[in-house]
Amino acid sequence: MSDAPHIYGTPEPDDKQGNATRDVATGDQRAEEPGYDHALNLDGGTFVVVEETSGVAYAEATRDIGGGGGAATEVEADALRDQADQTTRSEGLSRTVAIGAAVGVGAGLLANLLRKAVVQAPSVLAGSWDKALAAEHRAALAIFDQIEATGEDEVAKRTTLLTTLKHAIGKHAFQEENSIYAMMRDLEMAEAADHLNHEHGYVKQYFFDLGEMPRDDPAWLSKVKEFRAMIESHMREEEDELFPRMRRTLDEAQNRHLTKLMHREGLKLA
Repeated sequence: MSDAPHIYGTPEPDDKQGNATRDVATGDQRAEEPGYDHALNLDGGTFVVVEETSGVAYAEATRDIGGGGGAATEVEADALRDQADQTTRSEGLSRTVAIGAAVGVGAGLLANLLRKAVVQAPSVLAGSWDKALAAEHRAALAIFDQIEATGEDEVAKRTTLLTTLKHAIGKHAFQEENSIYAMMRDLEMAEAADHLNHEHGYVKQYFFDLGEMPRDDPAWLSKVKEFRAMIESHMREEEDELFPRMRRTLDEAQNRHLTKLMHREGLKLA
């Protein structure tokens, strides 16, 4: 397998889908999934592997990027984003489309897959599932910072930032609910999972209330700050207590498998 980051999900023609399999290890259990690899050269030096697996898109980092603990820097994530943008505007597009045609997908579908991969890239490059979710927490708090820096006369900017925050947190919550919390319940952490899921309901409530309020209402920013306090408490509980406990309970193979599952869910909404 290549050392490049993986982008999963380009569908294979029906007559090929059953002809190849890829082993996936989860603890003592092994499952087989259809799988095919195709390398894309984004800029002459950076390679991404497009893989098909049951027609569902997801991403998995297969190597450490950056220094120290292996988490990529924001600069590196931005670089990957720029490289993908350049690919769609340059001669590299012809190579991408050629590969896409070879595996039975249209250029539009492959371009959409690349767009999704770019959105998910910062999470993928952060490393394992818990590090990726922590990185997404920091990204959401950075958007809160931008919102809190706006004035009552910046209605359009507040609306745009609120939409950005809603998308970021919505994708994040979808990942957690459909992979992390589900795994928690299987690990006899159902009470904790249900508690976190319950708090996600109030996240939706805050977005609803903020969407209904005029952006220039003096109470709007106070509501944002109340929302942030609630969500920061939620994040701390996950990062400081529940996620470390869960990671210790799972073995190395299971943690890798959960990371893959989480990114698959994330790319559905990326």
